[in-house]
Amino acid sequence: MKILNLEQIKAALRSVDLMQQIESGFVAYSEGRAVVPPVGELVLQNPPGDVHIKYGYLTGDEYYVIKIASGFYDNAALGLPSSNGLMLLFSQQSGELCAVLLDEGYLTDVRTAVAGAICAKYLAPATVTRIGVFGTGIQARLQLQYLAPVTDCREVTVWGRNQLNLDAYREDMASSGFSVRTTHDAAEVLQQCNLIVTTTPATEPVMAWLDDMQHGVHITAIGSDTAYKQELDLAAMARADLLVADSIAQCKSRGEIHHALRNGVIQESDVVELGNLISGKTTGRVSEDQVTIADLTGVAVQDIQITKAVFEAASG
Repeated sequence: MKILNLEQIKAALRSVDLMQQIESGFVAYSEGRAVVPPVGELVLQNPPGDVHIKYGYLTGDEYYVIKIASGFYDNAALGLPSSNGLMLLFSQQSGELCAVLLDEGYLTDVRTAVAGAICAKYLAPATVTRIGVFGTGIQARLQLQYLAPVTDCREVTVWGRNQLNLDAYREDMASSGFSVRTTHDAAEVLQQCNLIVTTTPATEPVMAWLDDMQHGVHITAIGSDTAYKQELDLAAMARADLLVADSIAQCKSRGEIHHALRNGVIQESDVVELGNLISGKTTGRVSEDQVTIADLTGVAVQDIQITKAVFEAASG
């Protein structure tokens, strides 16, 4: 059995094509070649936090994976990161524990950022004029880093509530080649940007539809991974020409699609699954004027693929 710490995991990631690996996982999921039970979840109130247990395997594969990841959103006041967790890799043949990846939540953050980049690859307008980001945390940073190979755009408008956090974000992303404007006004993001990513743990919408939003905008909603979180208002969901779920089954009980279905503003038949979009079984963006929204709640196939890839690279 291998035990990999965070430093070893980051070193192994340098030799892995994560886009290809995770795209393959989404396709396998949508083709019914993955066994992914419902998410195990603990929601804590004092202090606020949530813990997700995601697990599963691909049929005919060598391994199965169990992932535990947490988010405690008041941790900044304690000088601690909001995310933590680990990945467990087992043999499908014997149940033997093959590896423990002590990633401290990093692999969950990375695979989420990769999924955001995949959505932009298949759904963003051909010409991205400005990227909008809601939030200033680790996911808001990783989204830009993993978007870099997908779009040439380096102009960004970021929304946040805390000016110190906004300033730190602007400085950090400048070192990666991005020119960042900061704002407390969500309308500025919507009016200026045609590729938007929401990365907050909000329980009330931070993004409301505006009639003067950019034409052909694509929105990837990442933060709403439980039934009680919500980043997009219902009007935005109703106005989308194309709605994409990482997992339709999962998005029926959590995320932006869950809220829209529960309130009757969309039907399940309005939603297509990301894996089918990647494989070409369903049609993606067909016009530069389309409004597209991807709802990413985080699917265990992402954890399976990134855990296997890191283990194999480290075993190399």
